Amino acid sequence: MLDGIEVWLNVDYLEEREKLSAMADKIVYTGMIDAYYDYCFGILEYRSLRFETEILDMENYQGNAVVNYTEYEVPYTRIIEHKHFELQCQNDLGNPKTVITREYPHVWSPGDEPYYPLNDDKNNIIYQKYENKAKEEKNVIFGGRLGRYRYFDMHQVVSAALDCVHEYL
Repeated sequence: MLDGIEVWLNVDYLEEREKLSAMADKIVYTGMIDAYYDYCFGILEYRSLRFETEILDMENYQGNAVVNYTEYEVPYTRIIEHKHFELQCQNDLGNPKTVITREYPHVWSPGDEPYYPLNDDKNNIIYQKYENKAKEEKNVIFGGRLGRYRYFDMHQVVSAALDCVHEYL
């Protein structure tokens, strides 16, 4: 799929914006929209996550890849059991093991990984200013949860990408 296409990894677009923008007629930007505009209308807030991974001495912990926890009393929001996503090897002694990761909500601050937009009234007002400014861009397409400052389930991601293709192609 990428045969003949130059691929750059570990490059921060915002640090190399002038150079990279000169290389293309259109840019698809999926980073934080407020960072793109150097936070001129303020910093948008996000939710972040903290992960704890554990190797357990059992063949199967929960029976499937992801279980979400919505109860207030449970401190984590989901448990991922990796063996249901990828091949997991047993150790040489034949003792069954499994690997799980618990995801905990984490208060976001600038510099942390921004997992989910915090779509409250305050942030939505700030985002609206960024969105209006983004509409003035001629060669930049803002996409993804950070570029559009909204939460997407997978089916919504696919739909938004297809809408974008229909609009720009």
